[in-house]
Amino acid sequence: MNKKIGLKAAMAIGIGGMVGGGIFAVLGLAVSLARGGTPIAFLLAGILALITSYSYVKLSLAFPDRGGTVKFVNQGFGKSVFSGGINNLLWLSYIIMLSLYASAFGSYAPNLFHIFNSDTVSFHVYASGIIIIATALNYYSLKIVGKIETYAVVIKLVILLAFVVIGIYGLFGNPNLTQLSPQNWESPINLITGGMVIFVAYEGFELIANAVPDIENPKKNVPKAYYYSVIFVILLYIIIAAVTIGSLPFNKIATAQDYVLAEAAKPMIGKIGFTIISIAALISTFSAINASLYGGSRVSYEIADDDELPHQLTFLLWNHPVGLMITAVLTLLLVNVVNLESISTAGSVGFILIFTSVNFIGFKLSKTINGNKMIPLIGFILGLAALVILIVQQYSSNRLGVILAISTILVCFISEYIYKITTVRLRFPKK
Repeated sequence: MNKKIGLKAAMAIGIGGMVGGGIFAVLGLAVSLARGGTPIAFLLAGILALITSYSYVKLSLAFPDRGGTVKFVNQGFGKSVFSGGINNLLWLSYIIMLSLYASAFGSYAPNLFHIFNSDTVSFHVYASGIIIIATALNYYSLKIVGKIETYAVVIKLVILLAFVVIGIYGLFGNPNLTQLSPQNWESPINLITGGMVIFVAYEGFELIANAVPDIENPKKNVPKAYYYSVIFVILLYIIIAAVTIGSLPFNKIATAQDYVLAEAAKPMIGKIGFTIISIAALISTFSAINASLYGGSRVSYEIADDDELPHQLTFLLWNHPVGLMITAVLTLLLVNVVNLESISTAGSVGFILIFTSVNFIGFKLSKTINGNKMIPLIGFILGLAALVILIVQQYSSNRLGVILAISTILVCFISEYIYKITTVRLRFPKK
């Protein structure tokens, strides 16, 4: 008999999923887009995540399943080309997130262990190496992967909370504090764009859905797990963004964009602060890669098991779904070819589209799931608006990211359409 998960453990899944490598990877990018308004950008992204969590609560209680989002999409749209395309997008979005985490690891690691003379070579070696190591660990023992994730959640939260406490104290009298004033904010449209580009930092709360069948007293604990974890992370991100901008001048943030959180710790406690935050980043991104590799392989397995991808993806390779190896190889390719901002944009577009679809399902099935119609409808409308703003605004400044995002979506739906018509012809050949 499986041991039931309590509220604290369920919240740890949500918080651990969100506070993975995301904040370490995208904070500098957020500041480059929103400047002094970065805390507002994180708030805007958090509001969309919080509204979406309502749909997840209702759908999780109505359809508790380890397939999580995959199950909800199939319930809402049936096993159609659209549901298959969205579920395929979920898998590819996991791969994009993995490349984001690996990119963050590759940016922070050379600050501690500078082996190569070239920063570019160091980045690619570290980013690729950590994916290979994490893949090997997943094949070797899922028990070890689980232990790493458990300890990593505690370590990174302790370090980040210490950063927040020390940082708030260090803000008093710091001349950079004026950078947070409204005159240093970007325009409202750029604040929204900044928030949506870094939306990937919030996507991890959806992992709670996969654990719902094991959560004790679900009617009471499932809503609390979603809402408490999302609200906690919103507040954490807002404070971290404020402390960072209040500690460093904008030009220094721009110079250290890929490892800005570590740089922000320097004015507080010097080189040791830089080192501690860098270590926290490596632990966080490594644990996030470990967990996401397993999660991505499970998503591909669930989709194939539902006959929305070739059934061969349910086959086992060394006692794991073959999707684990495919996920790892595609991640290696992406992190070595595409830059951080483009990866972040593509990941955010993917997850915003997925969450917008889940909100639509929450609206569509409101009677079935005993939910309020208006909240999912608001989430659906906001999600669509955020998608349009993000794509339009980023097209001029980050065309590669938009092309990657749209290409990913098209590949997901076109491949699903081809798969569906091919399987129909094989099952029902013309006489």
